[in-house]
Amino acid sequence: AEARGIVAVVKGDRMATLVSLALGVGLRQGEALGLQWGDCDLESETITIRQTLQRIDGEYQLQPTKTTASGRTLAVPPPVTDMLRRHRTAQLEERLRAGPAWEGDTWQLVFCTPVGGPLNGSSTTHRFQKLLAAAGLRPMRFHDLRHGAASLALALGASPKVIQSMLGHAEFGTTMNVYAHLVEGLQKESAVAVGHALWGAS
Repeated sequence: AEARGIVAVVKGDRMATLVSLALGVGLRQGEALGLQWGDCDLESETITIRQTLQRIDGEYQLQPTKTTASGRTLAVPPPVTDMLRRHRTAQLEERLRAGPAWEGDTWQLVFCTPVGGPLNGSSTTHRFQKLLAAAGLRPMRFHDLRHGAASLALALGASPKVIQSMLGHAEFGTTMNVYAHLVEGLQKESAVAVGHALWGAS
């Protein structure tokens, strides 16, 4: 219900596609802000994480992912792929409006300023939190969208190994340490379901 509330509150906002992608596939903020159009395959409905956007000594830089596991290809929910298509059209319109001021040819970023430059991570989080507050939703970090994605996937039947791959955790133990409480709850549900299937309702 909370995830649906987030989807509803960002609908129509400039951040809608960014927030929806983070919630849909569990991106870190730097991964989302560093995503380039060349990393998006809208036909196969996948994105590939190759780098993150970092601000170093006051300058934005695209840095390779820290680990091999962090570099990964992710399936994107079809509705979010549709949002990416519309987002690209809107960005092309912004490019025409910006004219010579357009910086996007250098960056090729999916999520950018109205002139194609990198987004500030703190400002992005602040805008997200303002949208939540205006809708009466509880405050959260942008990073909480990543946890939400993993929790939703687990609740909908994805295995912990799939979650490890989705989040780009190098070690399976990391995934289990973070989401052990959810896995235990799902194990209980699974046991009840097996009991019902084999021996009927108690």
